[in-house]
Amino acid sequence: MKRLALVVLVVLLACTHTAPTSQPSSSPSVPRILLFTRTKGFHHSSIPAAVAALKRLGVQHGFAATATSDPAAFTDTGLARYRAVVFLLTTGDVLNGAQQAAFERYIARGGGYVGVHSATDTEYGWAWYGRLVGAFFANHPSIQRATVIVLDQALASTAELPARWVRTDEWYNFRTDPTPNVRVLLTVDESTYKGGTMGARHPIAWCHEFDGGRAWYTAMGHSSSSYSEPLFTTHVLEGILYATKIDPTPCM
Repeated sequence: MKRLALVVLVVLLACTHTAPTSQPSSSPSVPRILLFTRTKGFHHSSIPAAVAALKRLGVQHGFAATATSDPAAFTDTGLARYRAVVFLLTTGDVLNGAQQAAFERYIARGGGYVGVHSATDTEYGWAWYGRLVGAFFANHPSIQRATVIVLDQALASTAELPARWVRTDEWYNFRTDPTPNVRVLLTVDESTYKGGTMGARHPIAWCHEFDGGRAWYTAMGHSSSSYSEPLFTTHVLEGILYATKIDPTPCM
C-alpha cells in the first residue's frame, strides 16, 4: 500500500506541474518582400538571375523574398503579407483594375515599392503608377559602357558607390524628367556613351515618399551579369531596405 500511495502522489504532482504555456516570440517576424516578375511586353532573360540574387540577399540580410509572375497576389489580403513589392523587370499591362486598386491601397497603408529597370516600361495607362515609379520609359540605345555619377552619398543605396561609377548597361531615356517630383540619386553622363537624350542631368536612379508609402527606382539591371556585380546588388539591396523601412532613413 505504501508503494501504491507513493505512485499516486507522484502522478498528482506531475499533473499539477504542467509545462509552461509557450509564449509568442519576442523577436519580430522576418520582413517579407514580393518579387513581381510578370511581363506582357519584352521578357528579360535576366529575370531568373535577378530573382536568385534578391533571394540570396534576403537570406544574407534578414528578409524573405517570394517571387511570382501571378497578378492574383495583388489583393488586400495578399499584399498585406509584404513590407515591399519589387516590380522586377516587369513590362506592359500587368495588373487589371481591381489589382491596381489593391496596390494603391497597399501603398496608402505605408507599403513600399521598388522598381528595377523595365519597371518604367510597365502600365503606361495607369497614371497613378506613373507617379509612383517617377517616369515612363521612352527608348534606349545599344548596351554600352557609361559613367554613372553619384549625386548624393548620404543615403545607403548610394553610400557604397564610387563618385564616378563606370559600368555597362542598357541606358534608358525617359518620356519625362522625374527630377521635380523625386530625389535623384544617380545620373548617367551622356558624354561617356552614345544615345542619351535627357541632357546634362540624366536621372538613372531615384527615390521619394509617395501617397503614404516609399518608392525607389533604378533604371539599371538589364543583363544577367548585373546581378553578380557586388556594387549593383548592394545598390538594389539598399533600395529594398529603404522601401521596407528596415532602413528608417527618409528620402529627403
